[in-house]
Amino acid sequence: MRKVLIVAVLLLTACVSRPDPDPAVMRDSAPPWDAPRDAISYIDAAGLEQRPLGEDTDMWVVALTVEVGGQDVLVPAKIGIDGPRAIQAVVHTHDEQGDVWLEGPDNDVATLGHFFSLWGVEFDGDCLASHCEELTVLADGEPVDDPVNLQLRGHQTVEVSVR
Repeated sequence: MRKVLIVAVLLLTACVSRPDPDPAVMRDSAPPWDAPRDAISYIDAAGLEQRPLGEDTDMWVVALTVEVGGQDVLVPAKIGIDGPRAIQAVVHTHDEQGDVWLEGPDNDVATLGHFFSLWGVEFDGDCLASHCEELTVLADGEPVDDPVNLQLRGHQTVEVSVR
């Protein structure tokens, strides 16, 4: 009887289709900003390839800190990860430690602009969301002239702050 029940549950769950993901929406609100629920839409909006969840070749980790108005902003877990669909972007977070992971083939294409698109937060190099006063981006302590296109691979720390 137990085997029949397990088989029935497996068949029923295998036949359930997942709903279409919500469209990506870039937020311009004040923080905090959670990780988008349907990351697949944000991966597509960022123009990145959808990779299998758990792909962990060629790993790099960048420590990211974000500060708005003198307050630290939590970088949430699961940015760029769509668990229900078992998909991830080459740039993503696993936890709330501020570590941004670059994993999988072609992870050298990931930029700071891609990351904020995956997070669903507007970022154009002059403003972070609706905050536009004194935007500063440092990579390993050095000022960045083109923050949107800052390639994340190869840096140990990236700091984004805006007043």
